Amino acid sequence: MLPLPELAPIEWLLVAIGAMGIGVAKAGFPGISYVYIITFALLFGAREGAGIVLPMLVVGDVLAVATFKRHANWHYIRQMLPPACLGVIAGATSMWLIRDDGVFTPLIGWIVVALTVMQLLNLWRPAIFAGAPHTPVFAWGMGLLAGWTSMLANGAGPIIALFGLAVGLPKFEFVGTSAWFFLVVNVFKLPFSWGLGLIGDSSLSLNLVLVPAIGLGMLVGRWLTHVVPQRLFDALLLLFAAVAALRLIGVF
Repeated sequence: MLPLPELAPIEWLLVAIGAMGIGVAKAGFPGISYVYIITFALLFGAREGAGIVLPMLVVGDVLAVATFKRHANWHYIRQMLPPACLGVIAGATSMWLIRDDGVFTPLIGWIVVALTVMQLLNLWRPAIFAGAPHTPVFAWGMGLLAGWTSMLANGAGPIIALFGLAVGLPKFEFVGTSAWFFLVVNVFKLPFSWGLGLIGDSSLSLNLVLVPAIGLGMLVGRWLTHVVPQRLFDALLLLFAAVAALRLIGVF
């Protein structure tokens, strides 16, 4: 069996919660991506944490596609994939250039802060994004940003959520579209993460152990869609994200 990383009991609990967060996010709550981004960044460092999360995201994407594939809008998937793949290449280049975790960790913190601000604007003034122009330039800009943040921090979920709002995708159509989009993008990211040394035997063994938690998170996420108002859920997550991002930046 591949070697497992040495973790304290509380750290095992945190990585299990982070893996469940992946499943919940793939079931239609992209805002919860902050949970696994920050959890793995704090436990393993921002660079290594991004590599550990990626194979689990692929598992979550496969489960999401199997569940919501009928609802995908392929017009927007085809529109977003080319710029997103270019953004992934730009993100991999950034990670190759920025090898110091003392620099990279605050960068991830600032990315989370920026995404939090975007989500707050979405909650308070949704018309700002709903009125965005439905043009190829807009799609390419969002796609590039999504690919770059996805490679650096696996944090493109909120960006794609804002794109879905701007183009008026219904909820289930958004979930199906984002499931296929992220499956392709995350598989595309795998060789870059491997080449950067972010995926290895120890991380893959941890991924295998946490697969059941991802599936449980999918079930929890589908249940939450029926019982929890998404605005309240996202507001609580944004509060958590803001505090944790300030910790990554080094404010406290």
